[in-house]
Order: sequence, then C-alpha cells, then structure tokens
Amino acid sequence: MPDSDPEIVESPLSRTVSRDGITVCVHIFRLESERLWGLEVINDCGTSIVWDQMFNSDTAAFEAFARAVVTEGMATFLDDENDVPAGATLH
Repeated sequence: MPDSDPEIVESPLSRTVSRDGITVCVHIFRLESERLWGLEVINDCGTSIVWDQMFNSDTAAFEAFARAVVTEGMATFLDDENDVPAGATLH
C-alpha cells in the first residue's frame, strides 16, 4: 500500500492582508504530525515569500509577518528579489 501524503494544518491566523495599496495572502501552516509552523506570504502576482525559520506557534509566525510589515513595509512582498524580508526567500 502506498504511503499517503501528510495532512497540512492551516492556522486560523492565515488571512488576506491589505495595506498601503498592496494585498498579500498570509499562509501559516504545519504538517499534522509536526509541531512547528511555517510562514508563506503570496503577493498578487502569485510570487511566494517563504520564511526559512519554522516557528513554535502560529502566533509567532504571524508576529514575524507583522514585524516585517512594520520594519520593512508592505513593498517588501513585491517581486523584487533584492528586497525580501530578513530570513525569507522569494519563490
């Protein structure tokens, strides 16, 4: 019997955020069998910005997103590979 794919748990803190004329989708998730949470932000062009760090809670992941907005602005989520939040990569 083939192995089944692990279930992904989406945090209730995942949401669409609009500010300064820029809208992004914030996805906070974990594998059902894991306790650490991942953070991904997708801009309106479909570009994904993924944090390299995993977080102990979904709240900590959302706080990392909010901190990036305050310190770097919403423009950090646009399609500029030289201007992504610290600790994140553009995909």
